[in-house]
Amino acid sequence: MINVAIIGTGNISRQHIEGYLAFPGRCKIVRMIDIVEGKAAKKTEDFKLDAAPSISFEDALNDPAVDLVSICTPPFEHARIAIAALNAGKHVIVEKPMAASLEECDAMLEAAKKSGRIFSPIAQNRFRDPVANLKKLLDSGKAGRVVHAQIDSHWWRGHSYYDLWWRGTWQKEGGGCTLNHAVHHIDMLGWMLGLPQSITAVLSNASHDNAEVEDVSIAILQYGASELCAKGALAQITSSVIHHGEEQQVIFQCEKARISAPWKIAASTAQPNGFPVKNEALEKELTADYQALPVLKHTAHAGQIENVLDAIEGKGSLLIQGEDGRKTIELITAIYKAGSEQGPVELPIVRGDPFYTVEGIMRLVPHFYEKTNSVENQEGNITVGSNYQK
Repeated sequence: MINVAIIGTGNISRQHIEGYLAFPGRCKIVRMIDIVEGKAAKKTEDFKLDAAPSISFEDALNDPAVDLVSICTPPFEHARIAIAALNAGKHVIVEKPMAASLEECDAMLEAAKKSGRIFSPIAQNRFRDPVANLKKLLDSGKAGRVVHAQIDSHWWRGHSYYDLWWRGTWQKEGGGCTLNHAVHHIDMLGWMLGLPQSITAVLSNASHDNAEVEDVSIAILQYGASELCAKGALAQITSSVIHHGEEQQVIFQCEKARISAPWKIAASTAQPNGFPVKNEALEKELTADYQALPVLKHTAHAGQIENVLDAIEGKGSLLIQGEDGRKTIELITAIYKAGSEQGPVELPIVRGDPFYTVEGIMRLVPHFYEKTNSVENQEGNITVGSNYQK
């Protein structure tokens, strides 16, 4: 039995708790931690867990019975707690974003390497059938190489969203919608196409004058020729918390066809005059390939938790490693650098670059507004993103 501690019992902890509860014969939640007095106890009671609540994460790290910790705290605490947990010999799952800077990511990777423990940053959308199947179809090459990608990370958050004490500041949230919402879609893009050669971006805050951070950004990525990308391929990423309807999609225009999550396909061939004619045969072939792919038994957080449990038990390889989380943070950092400097940024971002550190980012990024309110807790339902099925 793998004993688990949940560190941070806010909104996202529900996804972790339900994920672990999907495997009652393999793991058990034994500790619940939150710095707000009584919050961990309430979540423990809500889920009827046989777990000890407390306010200090050190309680979990000092407990020899705890094998695995799930870190669900605000982003500014991810690196500190993850490194401490790894040094204490615990396996670690850390919520998105992995960290607030590349410097923190590298320190976490070093701690994981020294400890020999399992370390997995959350990227739960890789464990959704539409996303996983899109990746498999791209890798098959049947649609051809990618010539353009469109990433719409559209969310909507009201003005009061940034009243919560840790949100809306570069120091504690680490960034705005690009880091904390579009991280899901930027991870998908990095997973499917790898890192681009260069990035240009614009950052703005159009609707939240109680936050220092951006509430919308638009980035353009340029790729070099590769097995997956045609020379000169471009990708556009819109990261937003000002889009009503929260429509989220990942679209790849390839040499032979357009494929996407949610699933939609279009394929064309050229007439003698260059104008398109529908390629029905390819559309049918790709659709049949897509529909024939096996269905995942567990999806989203439960799917990733299952993979981590497998890795701990020696039953399979870890599918999302620390390096994957770092790649996503490098893409996001490049967007922040390009938007702050108002010019193109080439990758990789290396040690010594001012945007490598949290301190450098905070010094150089735009502070659109000052945070004007701070509440300890917020009630209400949350939205956690699309299932990419419609």
